[in-house]
Amino acid sequence: MATDDYYQILGVQKTATATEIKKAYRKLAMKYHPDHTKGNKAAEEQFKKVSEAYAVLSDAEKRKQYDTFGSAGFQQRFSQEDIFKNFDFGDIFKEFGFGGNSFFGRGRGGGRNPFGGFGGQSRAVKGSDLVYELPLSLAEVASGVQKTVSFQHNGRNENLTVKIPKGMLTGKKLRLAGKGEPSAYGGPAGDLFIKAKVLNDPRYRLEGHDLHINCPIKLSEALLGTQISVPTIEGKELSLKIPPGTNHKTKMRLSGHGLPHMNSRKKGDLYAIIIVALPKNLTKEQQKLARQMADNGL
Repeated sequence: MATDDYYQILGVQKTATATEIKKAYRKLAMKYHPDHTKGNKAAEEQFKKVSEAYAVLSDAEKRKQYDTFGSAGFQQRFSQEDIFKNFDFGDIFKEFGFGGNSFFGRGRGGGRNPFGGFGGQSRAVKGSDLVYELPLSLAEVASGVQKTVSFQHNGRNENLTVKIPKGMLTGKKLRLAGKGEPSAYGGPAGDLFIKAKVLNDPRYRLEGHDLHINCPIKLSEALLGTQISVPTIEGKELSLKIPPGTNHKTKMRLSGHGLPHMNSRKKGDLYAIIIVALPKNLTKEQQKLARQMADNGL
């Protein structure tokens, strides 16, 4: 049931009150309870689902955990035994007017479980994970780097040296097992996730793994052609030939000189954006040359 939404199962909004949740469960339990459906397996499965949803949403602490971590995250932290612990469905159904409890198996801790017992070994409830946002420059993403991160762990400051691999773009994470919050239920500690955030760069614009850099040239160079030097993020200089008649904002690709992909040999590209710089103020001689160009159809 890791992908099921408990609110949808009970047909209530996330803002529903405890009374509304109980009312919705009572209606569905009356509909799907085995005493009414007599061997209908589909109804029995639905009854199990609504019972599990109610066991969670009717408990303030479990509901808070569910709202925090979502369905999948909650299921990773809570076993069925945890969900039904100290919850007696027998008493609930006496209130609803049902008779015997033959459908229920008794779990440890006094709770009754509509799944007929918990079966198997229960999972320990894991502590909460922590996320540390780590700012990285483009140069650090390109080459990889070691960083020291400081964070709160078990109520005290802790420093860790972390090796950041190449290509760790914004949103990418590294997992440090057991460095998260301790478990409130005696289980293992959560994990610490180092989450990258790439900083803006004054020279390069980032698109995916590709880098873009503006390369200004003179009008005469655009008309006649030239050779320019393009800096790479690794600190190299690449020679780029600008052909005659190159237009303003022409994009020229330098293959494999962008950012590396994380845990891969693949790399993005570097794009030189040709910016034709026009003078704001012309000398008399430049004005004369410009008129001559105009007279010649340029």
